[in-house]
Amino acid sequence: MSQVLWQPPVDVRERSRIGTYLDWLDRTRGLRFVDYPQVWKWSVTDLTGFWGSIWDYFEVIGHQPPDQVLADARMPGARWFPGARLNYAEHVLRAPGLDDDQPVVLAYSQTRHPVTLTVARLREQVRRTRAGLRRLGVGPGDRVAAYAPNIPETYVLMLATASLGAVFSTCAPEFGTRSVTDRWQQIAPTVLVAVDGYRYGDKAVDRRTEVAEIAAALPSARHRIVIPYLAPDAAAPDWATASWAALAAPTDDPLTFDPVPFDHPLYVLYSSGTTGLPKPIVHGHGGILLEHLKMLALHHDLGPGDRFFWFTTTGWMMWNYLASGPAVGAAIVLFDGNPAVDAASGGPARADLGTLWRLAADSQTTYFGTSAPFLLACRKDGLVPREIADLSALRGVGSTGAPLPPEGFAWVYRSVGDEVHLSSLSGGTDVCTGFVGGVPLLPVRAGEIACRCLGARVEARAADGRPVVGELGELVITAPMPSMPVGFWNDPDGIRYRQAYFDTYPGVWCHGDWITISEHGGCTITGRSDATLNRGGVRLGTAEFYSVVEALPEVADSLVIHLEDSEGGAGELLLFVAMADGAELDDPLRARIAGALRTALSPRHLPDGIHQVPGVPRTLSGKKLEVPVKRIVSGVPVERAAAAGALADPAALDPFVRFAAARANAVPESASGPAPASPAADPASPAAGRR
Repeated sequence: MSQVLWQPPVDVRERSRIGTYLDWLDRTRGLRFVDYPQVWKWSVTDLTGFWGSIWDYFEVIGHQPPDQVLADARMPGARWFPGARLNYAEHVLRAPGLDDDQPVVLAYSQTRHPVTLTVARLREQVRRTRAGLRRLGVGPGDRVAAYAPNIPETYVLMLATASLGAVFSTCAPEFGTRSVTDRWQQIAPTVLVAVDGYRYGDKAVDRRTEVAEIAAALPSARHRIVIPYLAPDAAAPDWATASWAALAAPTDDPLTFDPVPFDHPLYVLYSSGTTGLPKPIVHGHGGILLEHLKMLALHHDLGPGDRFFWFTTTGWMMWNYLASGPAVGAAIVLFDGNPAVDAASGGPARADLGTLWRLAADSQTTYFGTSAPFLLACRKDGLVPREIADLSALRGVGSTGAPLPPEGFAWVYRSVGDEVHLSSLSGGTDVCTGFVGGVPLLPVRAGEIACRCLGARVEARAADGRPVVGELGELVITAPMPSMPVGFWNDPDGIRYRQAYFDTYPGVWCHGDWITISEHGGCTITGRSDATLNRGGVRLGTAEFYSVVEALPEVADSLVIHLEDSEGGAGELLLFVAMADGAELDDPLRARIAGALRTALSPRHLPDGIHQVPGVPRTLSGKKLEVPVKRIVSGVPVERAAAAGALADPAALDPFVRFAAARANAVPESASGPAPASPAADPASPAAGRR
């Protein structure tokens, strides 16, 4: 069992929001639970009782009450709260527990000075923007698209759109033209709102040309609004039909909320689209509201008095997750810029991973959310945040985006604070939440996700479909959740939706991750199941592999693939490494990598080849492109292996194309240059070691 790094305080039931909820269940439902496993089991077996309690406990405003909680539990096609009419934006702007003059949005940027919105000011800006959208003819079902960063205007626009029953969609402004049009041509927005540019560190990034190209590709977007973010005094670009100031102009129109059905589309999120068009995933008002109320209050313990930060762009689902903070009474902290540089001094930006930690101190953040790679980068850099920033207000840290290995957990408790509650979270854009994560009632163990979340019946399935405990299996969800997609856009028969999640096990959601669920209920995610390293019949996840390799100071990043043997042999395991500044891959380092993998994992993890590349290709949301690289190395043309518009840097695939060509021509050349001697001739090589 992993090392326990944090224990719940003895009075956790009296101090936490989940404790208050459990007391409420006892008083109002006669339900008494001794521990978290008991309440979790109830939440996934009595779906009507649990989700009905979430509606009642959080006092959801139903303009029309539901006929029942769950009319049909089949997947896909579950019908939640039929007959109910509500509005997501109304619940966010209710901001329970906050007074009108209290801050609810604290926005920091490397492009302009900080902006703070009180509850009253946020409501006022949403009121004006809602009226502006109505003047443009926007109504229920119309799409409003924002090519804008993590700034208050984007947040206001989302809430105003939702208040009308219109459908919102964002792309971060670092997305290229093709990435954006691949997404928005599918939904045909009526209104396009875009910034003119932004500043990343001390670099000004002008996006006016890209927006012109996007607008030209979207004939449905008759109204094109510019937010003069980078150059507020410049003339409006030619593509703009109006300014943000005109859209949000003073008006006497009241702030009202159009009641919509529970499953009415709220926003459209997108899959990464690495091997085709991004899937347009439609999320509904009611499902997102209930799921986020549950997660933010009961799992993250957020409420009035909290300041909730998650480092994200508007191109990642964590922005939508963060946006729900005020619905539980928490103020949200926004950041737009480069988190790895200090650009606040007025001079040239300098490398500095302490930027976000100092922002947490300045904003008095109580919950700091980020990605596992960011935490590991801080660790590798030797950063000790508690020594450079006053983090006395901080009581929670969240990590997602990739599995956080044990050394990442240990670093948080050693360098950030020994009393914070660290919650490693895993879920996805598909459900816009985490279905495994942390909870204040359970201890934090190094390298382990504490629990399956309330209402999420997560199981591990063996290859023969059996549920397994204590061994690696396919992550599945065997009961519906309200935040599962309403469907995919333009998929009236639901064919694409069923193929995406329900083809492997009919009636069961198959998520595409490997998971191990322990006897005590803890979870370990070990990578994507479609990127499995299957050596001699033993399935290996990629996450633990990266944890070992990237712990070496010479290695900045890495990617591993497994090429299967059509005759049933062990296949070929290939490791690609991007080096830290000043480091080069040589035979002694190859031997050290092999030794580290053998010691920390097993001889089965030893690569057949280790090759240097300039960088690891990633999606726009930072995911490693394991499957496309595997396809390229296997001989699939790059244009069929990956969609360039989905990549942060399409040129990052070029070394792998050269590597594949060299292999096909039997030229002994690595991805970055000449290969070393054959592994068989080198007794220190990984392949020789395995023999």
